[in-house]
Amino acid sequence: MPVQLLIVIGLVIAALWLLLYIFPINLWITAVFSGVKVNLLDLVFMRFRKVPPQLIVNSLILAVKAGIKDVNSQLLETHFLASGNIMSVIKALIVADKANLSLTFKQATAIDLAGRDVLEAVQISVTPYMIIVPSITGVSGDGIQLLAEARVTVRTNLKQLVGGAGEETIKARVGQGIISRMGEATNYRIILEKPEEISKHVLRGGLDAGTVYEILSIDIADVNIGRNIGAKLQIDQAMADLEIANAKAEERRAMAVALEQEMLAEIQKARALVIEAEAEIPAALSGAYRKGQFFKN
Repeated sequence: MPVQLLIVIGLVIAALWLLLYIFPINLWITAVFSGVKVNLLDLVFMRFRKVPPQLIVNSLILAVKAGIKDVNSQLLETHFLASGNIMSVIKALIVADKANLSLTFKQATAIDLAGRDVLEAVQISVTPYMIIVPSITGVSGDGIQLLAEARVTVRTNLKQLVGGAGEETIKARVGQGIISRMGEATNYRIILEKPEEISKHVLRGGLDAGTVYEILSIDIADVNIGRNIGAKLQIDQAMADLEIANAKAEERRAMAVALEQEMLAEIQKARALVIEAEAEIPAALSGAYRKGQFFKN
């Protein structure tokens, strides 16, 4: 076979491959037989816009077969160019439709572009999710420390998914509610006998407001008794009072010692005056003798 013929055959094959790459006829035929309305030229222009036509067509086929009607190639292409996950959005719409959840394509793309996993969010909305709250420590009215573990069952609130607070906010609010209820209990036995009162109290607080979750239930898994904080505080107060009393006693003792020293100084001063006076007596007597005052009478 001449070399020129091989070159021609190679060029023809390359031209056909390039033609089929630019004009994805097989993909277009697949779309048509799947009931997807898409223009062949649109598939061609997707190549130039760096949009994978196969991804768009497969997503459309999946949506049409699942009965999702408010989706077209332009919407999918726009979402892809915005760095969105097309397949995740389509699957989320299918799950929401089968579960009779209200979720539009616009909402799904907004959730996806917000950085959240829209498919996981819809699945949690269908199948509730349990949040494990770390051990919460509170103190009852009688000073007994209580440690509680809680389980919060939630499902996704799709309307609040964009801009709503997450799981950590739920944990913080539930912990705050549990501590508040423990503090309101006048006796620790109330909490031990009726832990469900904690759940009822916390649920009434509307803790899921402004979050991406809707709280279905709050269950207290375990309640343990810790230290007697009240007794410890009383002991600490007694020790502090004792220290204050000792300090005041030491102050009084120091004042007494100072007063004693002052009195001793006064006594020593008085003694010095007496000695000084006694020392003047001989001189006075001798003066009297010299003046003859003892013999006048």
